[in-house]
Amino acid sequence: MVNLALSPVKTINRGETFKRSAAIATTTTQDKLVLSCPPVSYRIVHEVAGRIRVRIPKIINDLDYCQALQALASLDEQITELKVKRSAGSVTFYYQPEKLSVKESRAYCSELIELANHPAIYQQRDEIIDECEKSEQKISWSALRLPLAATVLALLNGPLGFTLPALVVRGVIAAAALPVVKRAWEGILEERKLNVDFLDLTAITIITAQSHFLTSCSMLLLIQLGETIRELTARSSKNQALDLLSSLAQSAWVERNGEKLQIPLEKLLPEDTVIVYPGEQIPVDGHILQGKALIDEQRLTGESMPVVKNQGEMVYASTLVREGQIYVLAERLGEETRAGQTLKMLKEVPIHDTRMENYAAKLADNTVMPTILLGALVFAVTRNPARAASVLTIDFATGIRVSVPTTVMAALYGAARRGVVIRSGRALEQLAQVDAIVFDKTGTLTQGNIQVIGIKTASEQIVPERVVQLAAAAEKRITHPVAEAVIRYAKDNKIEVPSRGEWDFQVGLGIRAEIEGHDVLVGSERFLIKEGVNVEPLYEHNPELKENSYPLIYVASDGEVLGVLEYTDPLRKETPSVIKALREEMGAEIHILTGDIQQRAAAVAQILNIPPSNTHAEAFPETKAQIVQSLHNEGYTVAFVGDGLNDSAALAYADVSISFAEGSDVARETADVVLMKNNLQGLVEAIAIARNAKQIIYQNAAIVGVPNLCGLALASTIGINPMTATMINNGSSVLAGMNGLRPVLTAKIEDEEQPQL
Repeated sequence: MVNLALSPVKTINRGETFKRSAAIATTTTQDKLVLSCPPVSYRIVHEVAGRIRVRIPKIINDLDYCQALQALASLDEQITELKVKRSAGSVTFYYQPEKLSVKESRAYCSELIELANHPAIYQQRDEIIDECEKSEQKISWSALRLPLAATVLALLNGPLGFTLPALVVRGVIAAAALPVVKRAWEGILEERKLNVDFLDLTAITIITAQSHFLTSCSMLLLIQLGETIRELTARSSKNQALDLLSSLAQSAWVERNGEKLQIPLEKLLPEDTVIVYPGEQIPVDGHILQGKALIDEQRLTGESMPVVKNQGEMVYASTLVREGQIYVLAERLGEETRAGQTLKMLKEVPIHDTRMENYAAKLADNTVMPTILLGALVFAVTRNPARAASVLTIDFATGIRVSVPTTVMAALYGAARRGVVIRSGRALEQLAQVDAIVFDKTGTLTQGNIQVIGIKTASEQIVPERVVQLAAAAEKRITHPVAEAVIRYAKDNKIEVPSRGEWDFQVGLGIRAEIEGHDVLVGSERFLIKEGVNVEPLYEHNPELKENSYPLIYVASDGEVLGVLEYTDPLRKETPSVIKALREEMGAEIHILTGDIQQRAAAVAQILNIPPSNTHAEAFPETKAQIVQSLHNEGYTVAFVGDGLNDSAALAYADVSISFAEGSDVARETADVVLMKNNLQGLVEAIAIARNAKQIIYQNAAIVGVPNLCGLALASTIGINPMTATMINNGSSVLAGMNGLRPVLTAKIEDEEQPQL
C-alpha cells in the first residue's frame, strides 16, 4: 500500500470504491478521497442519460494510462461499463442514470479520467485488474456458502453427536435451496414445463421433511457446485461491437459555392464535394470527381496493397489516401457507408445463449417426467415416502450437471495452457462440430507483410544486386508497402543503397529518380513502356515471366530495362501443414475468403490445393458475412479465421470465430477463440481439444447413466434408502467429475514433459 502526501488539488467523491480499487492510503475528510492528479487533455463528444462519450488523445499512445483507466472503471460502483477504442482515442462511460444526472456524470467521469493519470495508479493497475477478476470469482463461489453451512449443520446434527433444533437446520436448508426454487419456478412460468430443478426440489423437500438432512445438503452442494462452474465458464452475453465510424476524422473539407470549408462530419450533406488530402481518411462513400490517388483500403478489405483510384471510380469511407488529392462526390454518409453497414451488421448479429448448451441439460430434462411418474407409482404402491424420494434422488441430473461443466472448464483451461483462449462452453461445443473452415487470406494464411522473393535481370551481364540498389535508392522514404519491402530486402542482404537526387513520384505508375548520374525508372511495366523503354529483352531472357503469377517491380536505367523484383505476401510457415491436417485428419472443407484480387487469391489457393469453387475473392465485409451465412444455411458448422477489422462481420456470423492475439481489437473482441501464439497450429490443437472434450462428455453420460439406471431399478423394485440412493448418485457424479478433469491433467503432464530452456 502506497502512502501519499499530496496537495489537495482535486477532490473526488469516490469513498471506499477508489480506496479499494487504487489501494492508496491517503488523507480523507468526510469520506472524500484527496489526490493530486496531473491534468489530462480530453473533450466530451456526446452525452445522454446513462452514457457519456469522451475523446482522450492520451490513450492512443499511452497503454499504461489506458489500462489504469479501465482498471479503475471496472471497480467503480457507478460505472456499469467502459468501452475503449484506442485507435480513435475514444472512451464511452456507461452509468446508472437513476443514480447520476447527466451533469453529475460529466464531473464524475472527468475526475475518473484525471485520477487514472496518477503515478500511484500506474504502479498498481495490475493489482487493480487482479482484484477485479478475483472479486468476480468471489461472487460466483460465494453461492456455495449456504449449502456448505447447511452441510456442516447436518454433520453436527447426528453424525458428530450434536443435537440441533430441526427447525434451524430445515431453515438453513430452505435458504440454501432458494436458487433451486427460483430456477424451478422460472421453468414453470417461462418454459411451461417441469425441469430438472423441479425434480431436485421435490426430492430435497421430501428428504428434508423426513429429517434426512445430510442427504439433502449433499444434493444441494453438488447442484450449486455445478451451477457455479457453469457461470464461471459462460461468456458475457453482451456483444462488444466496435463503432467503426469512430475512427474517422471528426471533420471534413468540402467545396461549397466555390469556397473550401472545414465542417464537422455530422454537417456533411449528400451531393457535397469532399476534398481529401494526402494522409487523410475518406469520410464518405462516393465517386471521384477530380484527381487521382493511391488509396489504402486495408481497414475495409484487409489487403495491405494500396490501389490507384482515378476520376469516376468509387471510394469508401474509412480508407486512407496515401498519395494524391481527390475531390469526392458524397453519396453515402455515416451509417449508410460500407463501414457503417458493417457496424450495423455487428449490432444485428444474433446473440447466442452463453449458458452451456450441453447434452447434460437436454438429457436431464428428458428424464424429469418419467422419474416423477415412477416416484409417484412407487409411493402409490408402497405408501413409503422414503422409497419415493430415493427414486427422485436418482435423477441423472446432478451428476451430469456437475461433470459436463467440469469437463468444459477443464478443456478451456487445458487449451489456455497450450496458448489457445476458448471463451465459452458454447464455443467449445461448436468447435467440436466444425466441418467447414473459412480463412481470410492476408495476415491469416499469409504473413501480412510484402516480401521481395526474387530478382530477374535482362541479361547475364547485369548483376542482380545492381537492380536492388537502384530500386531501393529510388524508393527511399516512399510510404508504400512494396517500397518498404524493397528497402527491407536491401538491408537484410546488406546491399549498399546509393543516395537519390531529384525525383518525381507518379501515382499508380512509379518513380523517376536521378541516381549516381543515371536516369532511373522504378515501377510498373506500363510506366516503363509509357516512358519509351523496351521491356522485351527482359522477357527474352526470362520467358517464364509471361506466366508468372507474382507481381513485379520493373527497373530501368538510362532508357534500358535492367530487371524486375518479384514480390509477394508469403504464406505462414505452418499454413500448408495446418491446411493438410484440417482437411485430411479432421475432415473439414476449406475455403478462402479475401478482399484481394482474384489472381492473388487463386495463386494462394493453388499452393494449398483449395479448389476454385472454394476461393472467394474481392469480397467486402458484407460479402464475407453473406458467404459465411450461405455455408451455414447449407448445413455446415462454419468456423471463420481472420484477424482484421474487415473480418469482424464474418467473425460475428460464423458458428465459431477464430482470431489472433495480434489481430485487430474488433477481431479479438468478436472472436470466440483467440490463438495467443499467433500460429495457425493452435487451430488444429483447439479442434482436437474440443473433440476430445465432446468424447469425455459422452463418457461421463455413461459413467452417470449406468449406475443410476441400476440404482433406479433397485429403488423402484426392492427399495433402497435415500442415503444409499444419494451415494449412488453422488458417487457417479464424483467419478464423472474426475474424468472430466482429464484435459487439465493432460495439459499439466505435457507441460512437465517439455524441455526446460
